Amino acid sequence: MAMTRESWQTRIGFILAAVGSAVGLGNLWRFPWMTSENGGAAFLLVYLGVVLLVGVPGLLAEFVIGRRSRRNPVGALSDLSESSAWSAFGHVFVVTAVVLLSFYSVVGGWTLRYFAGSFTGAYFGAPGAYFDSINYGVEAVGFHLLFLGVTALIVLRGVRRGIERATKLMMPAIVVLLLALAAWGVTLDGASEGLAFYLSPDIAFLQANFLHILPAAAGQALFTLSLGAGTMLTYASYLGEDRSLAADGTAIAVLNTFVGVLAGVVVFPILFALGVGAGGGGPGALFVSLASAFAALPYGQVVGVVFFGVVVLAALSSSISMLEIPVSFLVDEYGLSRRAAVTSLTGVFAVTGAVCALDQGVFGFVAGTLVDLLLTGGLVGFMLFAGWVLGADAVTELQRGSGSFARSLATPWLYAVGVFIPVFLIFTFVSGLADAAGVAVGPLSLLGVTLGPTRILLVVTAVVAVASFLGLRRSRSVL
Repeated sequence: MAMTRESWQTRIGFILAAVGSAVGLGNLWRFPWMTSENGGAAFLLVYLGVVLLVGVPGLLAEFVIGRRSRRNPVGALSDLSESSAWSAFGHVFVVTAVVLLSFYSVVGGWTLRYFAGSFTGAYFGAPGAYFDSINYGVEAVGFHLLFLGVTALIVLRGVRRGIERATKLMMPAIVVLLLALAAWGVTLDGASEGLAFYLSPDIAFLQANFLHILPAAAGQALFTLSLGAGTMLTYASYLGEDRSLAADGTAIAVLNTFVGVLAGVVVFPILFALGVGAGGGGPGALFVSLASAFAALPYGQVVGVVFFGVVVLAALSSSISMLEIPVSFLVDEYGLSRRAAVTSLTGVFAVTGAVCALDQGVFGFVAGTLVDLLLTGGLVGFMLFAGWVLGADAVTELQRGSGSFARSLATPWLYAVGVFIPVFLIFTFVSGLADAAGVAVGPLSLLGVTLGPTRILLVVTAVVAVASFLGLRRSRSVL
């Protein structure tokens, strides 16, 4: 007998759960890391552009597929396309969720360790040495397992009693605490230098490093909006038909971006005020730099408890969404009970997360390059599916429950997600893949015409895009 599928009890519960998934460590941990290593405000400028022009339409594409199918990513693509190829592609998103939570629970373990250490000031004496002592190794595995266990307990309780209730408490707490920290941080002497680094872009730097910044900014935008992994598709599958996808999607994107920008207003003024600077410390940038800052403050332990308390809440709000993807897959496709699905998957993540916790090289590759490529490629897949497989049906689904203004934008949205944005994302994916592989795209002479690196990438993008469009074209497609 088929099990009754769960649903969100309230609209605000869905929005807060989706925002919680989006906010997470993407804004509080990964964003300072990426911003520090990619030119500060130059990175922020590109990131905001990608969120507006790519993130919001992409979010709606996942919403449309999720609510129309009321299934997990694998079941959604299989049912709506009736194609074994799309069903196989859907498994990529389950793999992406595994990759995400495998490293994410390790960082979640770090947040628990720093939260506990803030009460005693354990990391004040030597912040760098403290992080080096707890980031990888057997102890890191232990805290990864603790964080994973808390995540599993929340997901085990289901959509309404677990995810919705937890995020209703966590998200307001995150925003209030961040606002308090930001109001305090900007009053510090020297905070203006941090704000300048974060909010005043160096256009010359941006122009010289655009091809390097773009893939990082696109990956960060998709990471912070939880796009390309099937999270938003899965959450939307629990939505009723009377909800406006456009209104909910816009609210989620605005709230997420607000929290992300606010997190930067907290982090960078504190760092510069205490002479730490943005640095380029990689995955440990947030922990080492802010730990150094808190150690120099009169009430550093109090500030540390509050800040890392926020980070723990944010980490949990995202990790529960990552675990929900494979859980919904096992429940929908194999008829497992939620308890059996959560229990078995927790065992899998215990092992995959332990691998990341024990090897710094594996962790760095998974948390950076691999995630950027998987999320970008995943969102390309969702958009092509919405534009070329669903086509007119995607417009109908987006218009359902929406007001007149949102309904009028449905057709332009379909062209954006079916044609224009996939071309941009394919270019970003190709650029990122070349950068990750260490391939230097140099000038190429062809039939007497010299092509620079950007033009070569554009040609490759055009070939891939046209081949995709022609291969997917149906009677109901966007073109």
